[in-house]
Amino acid sequence: MLNFESLGLSQKLLRALSNEGYDTPTPVQSQAIPLLLNGKDVLGVAQTGTGKTAAFALPILQILIKKHNSNKRNIRALVLSPTRELAAQIDERFSVYSQYTDIRHNVIFGGVSQKPQVNSLNRGIDILVATPGRLLDLIQQGHVDLRSVEFFVLDEADRMLDMGFIRDIKKVLKILPKKRQNLLFSATMPSSIANLANSFLNNAEMIDLSPKEITVDRIEQSVLFVRKADKRKLLVDIINENMVKRGIIFTRTKHGANRLVKQLDKAGIEALAIHGNKSQGARTRALEQFKRGSVPLLVATDIASRGIDVEGVTHVFNFDLPNEPESYVHRIGRTARAGKSGVAYAFCDESESGYLVGIQILIGNEIRVIENHGYHFSEAIPKANQKPGKIKIKQNKNNNRNNNRNNNNNNSYRN
Repeated sequence: MLNFESLGLSQKLLRALSNEGYDTPTPVQSQAIPLLLNGKDVLGVAQTGTGKTAAFALPILQILIKKHNSNKRNIRALVLSPTRELAAQIDERFSVYSQYTDIRHNVIFGGVSQKPQVNSLNRGIDILVATPGRLLDLIQQGHVDLRSVEFFVLDEADRMLDMGFIRDIKKVLKILPKKRQNLLFSATMPSSIANLANSFLNNAEMIDLSPKEITVDRIEQSVLFVRKADKRKLLVDIINENMVKRGIIFTRTKHGANRLVKQLDKAGIEALAIHGNKSQGARTRALEQFKRGSVPLLVATDIASRGIDVEGVTHVFNFDLPNEPESYVHRIGRTARAGKSGVAYAFCDESESGYLVGIQILIGNEIRVIENHGYHFSEAIPKANQKPGKIKIKQNKNNNRNNNRNNNNNNSYRN
């Protein structure tokens, strides 16, 4: 059986992995680690929860350990991440894996004071994990020097593009040394990602792990047809009946997330909201409480969901169906991680049947319907030959306005 030792990792890394209880590498790790150790560029199609952070962190650490000079601290590896939470989690993993080495690393992102980040950079680090906005800010201020970078990792590339980061990514690529090793991970591979990959990867080896198989095989999916006005009552019933101890509830809007948290509180159910309007401190505290289990439920919007990579999530609720079918796949992927099973409920009201059609077309299956609940509403069931739903024009305008504001605001969530 393949194990981490057979991948050629050093004893220092193997000791750290043993402390974490890691023995058998995941498919993405077993494929990516040898390629990266052999100096190859890698293009990976894989979601969070498949072990991809270790897939790039371990070989980067392995190579840096061999060539390490503690007297000369230059940034030799750069990992670019779309959200603050995900960047922090990647940095935390580097802490775990490098605990028996003298490799230094740090994470920088917006929404917090830059002074501690600048102080760490001035002391010298080997690995930098960053979000695009804060990285470019500190480069412009002269605090970040990327001339010694040997490894560049672009994580969650599809989310990067969704959040309007393409220009920032191109700016970073222009600054990086031409001679370097590259890795790009994306949950999906549309033409926009393929074009981006072709622009900077050199003879890359592709690793393709289909998220659809994970979705179908290990997640018990159900759809419940319900009036919009009855969704909250249905949610409360299911949470209480199933005694949900770790679940994530997705809403379409930030306002909807805040309102739902208040409604759940009135029903005696503790939950916290996590979305782009929350301060960095509030998001970090909410995520930490959720990880510890002191709060059983998170209510999140899609823009915050990429930072939620928590083991042991048993239930995912699509309180509002997403406008984009791909978001459904990503949302339910918050459960059934590390080989475990999970449960995903989708609430579909009378205005969302078209969205459900699009989701079922994408995943290639009809989702099982639960009718035996107290709020079943047959009028929400998609009609025969109904077309997939489209985003309403009004909502598109709002999204464009928000994206434009985010792109011009260095203190926005995208930093």
